[in-house]
Amino acid sequence: MSVPRRILGVTGAVLTGPTATALALATQHRRGRVDPLAGEPLGRLPTDRASTVAADDGTPLAVSEVDPEDGGVPELTVVGVHGFALSQRSWHFQRRDLAALRLPRVRQVYYDHRGHGLSGEAIPETSTIEQLAADLDAVLRAVAPEGPIVLVGHSMGGMVIMELAQRRPELFAERVCGVAFLATAAGEVGARGLPRSLLSKYNPLTRGVGGLAGWQPGLVEFVRAAGGQLTRGAVRRLAFGGRDVSPALVDFMQEMLATTKVRQLVSFVDTLGSHNRYAALAGLKHTSVLVVGAAHDRLTPFAHAERIAAELPDAELVRVRGAGHMVQLEQPELVNSALIDLLQRCAGVDGARRVPWSGEGWRRRGWARWWRR
Repeated sequence: MSVPRRILGVTGAVLTGPTATALALATQHRRGRVDPLAGEPLGRLPTDRASTVAADDGTPLAVSEVDPEDGGVPELTVVGVHGFALSQRSWHFQRRDLAALRLPRVRQVYYDHRGHGLSGEAIPETSTIEQLAADLDAVLRAVAPEGPIVLVGHSMGGMVIMELAQRRPELFAERVCGVAFLATAAGEVGARGLPRSLLSKYNPLTRGVGGLAGWQPGLVEFVRAAGGQLTRGAVRRLAFGGRDVSPALVDFMQEMLATTKVRQLVSFVDTLGSHNRYAALAGLKHTSVLVVGAAHDRLTPFAHAERIAAELPDAELVRVRGAGHMVQLEQPELVNSALIDLLQRCAGVDGARRVPWSGEGWRRRGWARWWRR
């Protein structure tokens, strides 16, 4: 018997504690009083273990591991796979909040793609989603060789997870109990993007990557941002969707974009343009899947999230209003709430209290799968 999907509207809630404090600070920020994240150590959280994992071709991959704060035994390993032009630092709020989670306790693993962050450089021949999926496989073999896994991919990171599902179906059948796709696409990445008016023909970097603008001007803007060629306002508009984005977040975004060399990023754009892994989604049919899209994402519009969810009818689809491509930074309470739901389903937490949503958004769920078949 088929069960109709539900759409739940979140219009308001009685909030207390840290959530209420955060909202109060956000209100003050809108009035020009204070930046709610002025004291947040963005991207500077301590790690329990830092290591270097050698990819199959020897390229060094920078890896960080975070244990539960209370020292308890983790039930799951969460692996974050970051997006294009970013680094593992983009998981700041997930890393912070999941470390405090008790139901279930989780061990966290984050790493930098080759050609990004602190990992080794990529050459044009290895600047592909296929290679990045092989790198993810190497990381899992090295630091998560056993036990249940939840993979969380943002933007290009979600595409890497799709490729891994296609090449390692047994891993997903036996160990990957959950997957979260944040602001990503299964194909047609260049179908929509930022308006061409944002591209300046007088910018020397634009001329260097100008041929890419025809299919995805948004990615070209990301490349230019990493080369320091965009103003603060342009970075804000590219990465975020809300009107009252924390200035500290914009600074943090610019800092991350400045870490990776432009020549490294240009090599990856072709693989993003040819990305088509709708067929790979079939490998996730026995896995709990969360799909999060942002209403104002200018790089991977929400239509991409809807298309992924259409291919996975049992997936949970969450639309975050007022957010842009960096949804996990801009609306961490909403994203983390959905992630915790996914982790609890994967851990078989029966009847666990749902974390309240602290803003506007809607979600569509199929039947929750509280156990692994």
